Amino acid sequence: MTVTYDDAIAAYSPVIGLEVHVELGTASKMFCGCPTAFGAPPNTQVCPTCLGLPGSLPVANRKAIESIIRLGLALNCSIASWCRFARKNYFYPDMPKDFQISQYDEPICIDGYLDVEVEGRNYRIGIERVHLEEDTGKSVHVGGATGRIHGASHSLVDYNRAGIPLVEVVTKPVPGTGAMAPVVAKAYVTELRDICRTLGISDVRMEEGSLRCDANVSIAPAGAPWGTRSETKNVNSLRSVERAVRHEISRQAGVLNAGGRVVQETRHFQEDSGTTISGRSKETAEDYRYFPEPDLVPVAPPADWVEELRAGLPELPAARRRRLQNEWNLSDLDLQSLLNAGAVEPVEATVALGASPDAARKWWLGEVARAANAAGVEVTELPITPADVHAVIKLVDAGSLNDKLARQVIEGVLAGEGTPEEVVAARGLAVVSDTGALAAAVDEAIAANADVAEKIRGGKVAAVGALVGAVMKTTRGQADAATVKSLILDRLGVSEG
Repeated sequence: MTVTYDDAIAAYSPVIGLEVHVELGTASKMFCGCPTAFGAPPNTQVCPTCLGLPGSLPVANRKAIESIIRLGLALNCSIASWCRFARKNYFYPDMPKDFQISQYDEPICIDGYLDVEVEGRNYRIGIERVHLEEDTGKSVHVGGATGRIHGASHSLVDYNRAGIPLVEVVTKPVPGTGAMAPVVAKAYVTELRDICRTLGISDVRMEEGSLRCDANVSIAPAGAPWGTRSETKNVNSLRSVERAVRHEISRQAGVLNAGGRVVQETRHFQEDSGTTISGRSKETAEDYRYFPEPDLVPVAPPADWVEELRAGLPELPAARRRRLQNEWNLSDLDLQSLLNAGAVEPVEATVALGASPDAARKWWLGEVARAANAAGVEVTELPITPADVHAVIKLVDAGSLNDKLARQVIEGVLAGEGTPEEVVAARGLAVVSDTGALAAAVDEAIAANADVAEKIRGGKVAAVGALVGAVMKTTRGQADAATVKSLILDRLGVSEG
């Protein structure tokens, strides 16, 4: 029951809202001293406090509060001078104490905004709140075909994640994006991820769940009141954010066109099909029965501390992009290409290693971006580093590789064959510039193309390209083109000048 995206957008206007959870990279959990390392054996990083055992008392993590204030300032929020935590009654087995400590009506950061630029247009995304809470544990459903509870024979729970400090960034509803809604959603999450990374408050690894996005979508005919929203939970890649929003717009349009009604519910995104499936009906704040957390004192950050944190903010991604655009002399189109490919940071890192901006852009936006598109991932998710690309550029600059061979080297690195130097050695990809080694191939090309050779002797020097191409074919692209050209002209007794 879906319609095409174009038909959906022609009939309805979407409103999006995004809730992004970011696990903070603190050494210990939000309310206890348990470590937070990812990938530890199940239930080895727990204590009476994060398990909610009787008699245990929570203590707020100062580093987490500092981190969220810095994030709030970067998102142009007001910082509350006084706020407190609440208990949110929680109905699921991945939180062992049956409630989650969160912030409800008194968040620490409120009323900010984040500007994102998409195809030359700026979209200002209002930030309703940024608040702190503790993460839940992780349920593992065993025996089913999909990893979900449906069809599973039994479930296990790992509480290592329970209690890790979690920031929730909630936008205000975002109308007016039209057909660009999916792209704007992706751009917003990308910008937020980059800010968190720049601030150093999280590793924001979506594949490990340290940044997760809930995408809210509703549609309605133009001019009508906003429609009922669905919430697609825990979308864990930038590409999936865009696909989930796009699918929900098409799905909801199909429901409305068929005379049905969209119900308020959570939904799950299916990576393989790019669709969503129904989860559960959406609880409201009343269902959670919030009440003030009695075991924690209120949080009252001093104004001078907040200003100290503001003064210490690093250069944020948007400002850095503007600076790099000027330093690298990029057009708006060039910059947009870098943004679309998610390649600003790797290019910057490659330049920092000594590559020229033009060379770094060429390879990241060429071979690497093509491989990322083919794999359906971001360039930063591929097994190639700025150091690898810099090594390829150095080999090209030194004349050891030409562009064709460099592409093969990058292909080898992406295939896991080792460093660029190791790929060159293993595949025997070095450029051949020795005139003795090339002489036979040059003579063969001239003999096989006597008519072309005659034209060159007659003054049509530009035709030498055909013979160079023949030699490159014979040497599988490894010949040094300039040396080959010089050899051919010398053999034919022709001067290029």
